[in-house]
Amino acid sequence: MKLALLSDIHANIQAMDACLAHARAQGAQRFALLGDLVGYGADPSAVAQRAMALAQEGALVIKGNHDDMAVNPPREPRTIGDSTAAWTHSQLSAVERHFLQMLPMTLRFESILLVHASAEAPELWRYVYDRQAAALSLDAACLHEDVQYVFGGHVHLQTLYHRGFGSGLTMFTPLPGAAIPVARNRQWLATIGSVGQPRDGNPQAMYALLDTELEQLTFHRVAYDHEAAADAIRRAGLPDFFADRLEIGR
Repeated sequence: MKLALLSDIHANIQAMDACLAHARAQGAQRFALLGDLVGYGADPSAVAQRAMALAQEGALVIKGNHDDMAVNPPREPRTIGDSTAAWTHSQLSAVERHFLQMLPMTLRFESILLVHASAEAPELWRYVYDRQAAALSLDAACLHEDVQYVFGGHVHLQTLYHRGFGSGLTMFTPLPGAAIPVARNRQWLATIGSVGQPRDGNPQAMYALLDTELEQLTFHRVAYDHEAAADAIRRAGLPDFFADRLEIGR
């Protein structure tokens, strides 16, 4: 089976649709959305509707911190991201907010654990930026029986970690489009990047595709109309910062 993994869409419908189309062209048979469907971007309702439709078709969908904030906006915003939560909340219907509210924080599927941030206390939204954080997340995930793969987002970067029997954790940055063997005799953790707000200096959207039969993982970059996504942010009256960063991938 080919499982497409998408995370951190951030209300960017242009990037989401581009990644969905690309994944289907690659033969994706099922989808997993790993949180932060909304926040920052101009189209939270459209993205929520697309996610709800995918869930009806069997997609695996979990909650991110921005989804949580969209349902319950902070009374005293502390960051520029917090400041858009109330606007996002106002753009969502009651049905869409309920959908986000009811999303689980983790999901198990076969030998896979899906989590937005770290599997170590997922509700704390800890970033998996380095080997130490990845080891803690992988250790927590592998307390669940038969988990070999942990997939998450949150950091908006594409990174793969693996650990063999009795060895330390190896970390590397994958090349887009290159299939990586991910044999089940090792433990794997991947941050799959951001569909709607990449932050590595490349504006192209990010997602990954897992082939469970061939035991291969491929990280992808997808060109999309990021200028249209940025223009939508400006037209919505959201901070220019969120539009500017789409144009430079930061």
